[in-house]
Amino acid sequence: MALPKIEEARNLSDEALADAIVAAKRQLFELRLQKATRQMEKTHEFKHTRHKIAQLLTVERERQRAAEQSEVTTAAQPEIADTPVAEEE
Repeated sequence: MALPKIEEARNLSDEALADAIVAAKRQLFELRLQKATRQMEKTHEFKHTRHKIAQLLTVERERQRAAEQSEVTTAAQPEIADTPVAEEE
């Protein structure tokens, strides 16, 4: 099993991304439990799961920063007043 690709995480919606983060963290907990009870066979799954969590959190943070950046740019733009301009005769 190869390491997960970040493009897979970027293709998820915001809700699916949040669900994937929770699921990956739960999987990591279960892996720790298996290790503690000496039932673990595939030790490489720790690395893969931590890698996946890091990717998911990175994508989530990228989206948060993009949203913050768009708020800043829209707030910095001057609004055009709706008052009519007097015409000179």
